[in-house]
Amino acid sequence: MVITLKKVLISDEIDEKCVQILQKKGIEVTKNTKLSKEQLINEIAKYDGLIVRSATKVTADVIAAASNLKIIGRAGTGVDNIDCNAATQRGIIVMNTPGGNTLSAAEHTCALIVTMSRDIPNAAQSMKEGRWDRKKYMGNELNGKTLAIVGLGRIGKEVALRMQSFGMKTIGYDPIIGGDVSSTYNVDWLPLEELWPLADYITVHTPLIPQTKNLINEEVFNKCKRGVRVVNCARGGIIDEEGLYRSLESGQCGGAGLDVFVQEPPTDYKLAQHLRVIATPHLGASTHEAQSRVAVEIAEQFIDLMEGVKLFGAINAPALTNALSSETQPWVQLAAGLGSLASAVSQEATPDNIKLTAYGSQLSNSGSFLPAAFLSGLLKSRGVGDNGLNFNLVNSPVVAKEKGVQVSFNAENKSPLSFDNLISVTVGSGNKSVVLSGSISGTSPVLVQIQNSTFPIPPALQGPVIIYSAGNDQEVLPKLTGELLKAGAQISSLSSSTPNGCTWGVVNLVSPLSSNLDSTTTGVKSFLQLII
Repeated sequence: MVITLKKVLISDEIDEKCVQILQKKGIEVTKNTKLSKEQLINEIAKYDGLIVRSATKVTADVIAAASNLKIIGRAGTGVDNIDCNAATQRGIIVMNTPGGNTLSAAEHTCALIVTMSRDIPNAAQSMKEGRWDRKKYMGNELNGKTLAIVGLGRIGKEVALRMQSFGMKTIGYDPIIGGDVSSTYNVDWLPLEELWPLADYITVHTPLIPQTKNLINEEVFNKCKRGVRVVNCARGGIIDEEGLYRSLESGQCGGAGLDVFVQEPPTDYKLAQHLRVIATPHLGASTHEAQSRVAVEIAEQFIDLMEGVKLFGAINAPALTNALSSETQPWVQLAAGLGSLASAVSQEATPDNIKLTAYGSQLSNSGSFLPAAFLSGLLKSRGVGDNGLNFNLVNSPVVAKEKGVQVSFNAENKSPLSFDNLISVTVGSGNKSVVLSGSISGTSPVLVQIQNSTFPIPPALQGPVIIYSAGNDQEVLPKLTGELLKAGAQISSLSSSTPNGCTWGVVNLVSPLSSNLDSTTTGVKSFLQLII
């Protein structure tokens, strides 16, 4: 899957280094941070790429209007301001910069924990107002206290390491990162229900998804020690704001450090103005260093993808992660070509029984991208979805699953044919099944076998090709060649195989054939033209 980027729109404020890096690669960059949603919808069709931060909301309406968009990049962590499902349906890659603001967010979290423990903001404000309230602001040491970290990824880990230097005991939970990993940075992994009663401080570092919405609520606060303190520098909504307010009022929650809110800016500052709350206006990533870093990283990620070097930070394109190298690209093309061919020769309208087997050591780890590549060719040839979808490795698995089409994948060491590395696909079952096999010759995909016909010289499976079936007529190839030449075709190569009296053949053309062939003149039982 080759990504061509000619024009990129930057719709939020971002460091100028991002613009400079993209422009050096010949990409035309437009930076317009004042677009309304309606203006963005009107403009977006002009661009191949879009870069945002938090302000721009890339909704389904915006994505539907983005007829040329190939990639959306968020300069920061999280992508909750982007409709990833709509983007995936359209085959648009969504990526972020997961590590760019890690240190800034971790430091801000630690700052809130420290300032909460000594009530520094209120004490500082009293001084500005000319009061010496030394006795009023008695604090607590962090040494010996327990910090519960929900989310043990990059930021959670950095928070743990820093707060351990204050003498805090760190415990945590993550549904993906287990105790064998967290123990390497001295965090004891516990299930959530065991975490709450032990915590003196709780900090959250998870995305906002249905499973984490209102994760910490009034019920959770009631399971904690009285006076527990919480910090949220992740996403508004992970902590239930109403439940937090009631717990602050009752004293069950002794304080909160909040950098994020459900509504930003808040329509009601009641929570932010509470005496036990230290509130900041989403400053977790607002350092000069972090903003420079994420600007550079998102630009470099765009360039790496465009040049086929690597894919990093992609949220919705698992099939692309291992499909960009020079070694895998020909196999991606082959699988897509086999998908197109399978669609053309299969008698089933929507095949629901597809088996793909990859043979050879070179393809032992190809299960992440070969089925997606095959489906992209299959769906493209069948014209599934008449809404202008461009099928690729991003959206093909999703659309196919919705249509009830899935590919079962298997990897084998030894190839049944003469090629050490081989892809074999069976589509359908019984009398209607189609069996295809292909491999790579040099860097070009070739068709090795169709049904029981194995080609002595495997033809190229790319460009315009004529695939034909001719029963037991041994003279079909000269007849067909003559008719093709009459029709103005330029033939680059041809190949045929006739096992058991059934001829299958391939004619490779220089350019697509515009006129139809007469099967009665050529003797061809059935033929089809593909552009692969």
